[in-house]
Amino acid sequence: MTRELRALLNAQRVAALGTVGDDGAPFVSMVPYAIVQHLCCLVIHVSGLAAHTRNLQAREPVSLLVMKSEVPGEPVHALPRVTLEGQAKVLERGSADWQACSDVYIARFPDAEPMTQLGDFMFVAIQVTGARQVAGFGVARSIDAEEVRLALTSKG
Repeated sequence: MTRELRALLNAQRVAALGTVGDDGAPFVSMVPYAIVQHLCCLVIHVSGLAAHTRNLQAREPVSLLVMKSEVPGEPVHALPRVTLEGQAKVLERGSADWQACSDVYIARFPDAEPMTQLGDFMFVAIQVTGARQVAGFGVARSIDAEEVRLALTSKG
């Protein structure tokens, strides 16, 4: 199922990002993401004005839900999906990691390039620490960080 996980993460381009607010309430938003293979992480590009950015700056644990798009006429309960658990780290603008993440992100989302020049936007690397994968109805498993790392860094 690692191959299915890799295919899902590479095929989809957006995730639901879960953070926790100052009041302890969960907060979910949509974020585009890219995979930075050599850093073994996912990268998101977020505005400092967004609630989810303030949340992840205050508390590093986050989750990302990535799922296959719904197909009309097919059961939604069987949609392949994965919830990734991880630690968010805001990257220092101009650092080597920031540049690597910027290059990968812009390659996946060329139209986002002008936003990378805006001062309130930042790249956030998410180091995945574990996951829960549902590959279809009744086909679910927990995944450790090492297997997720394989899915993020393998090509085939």
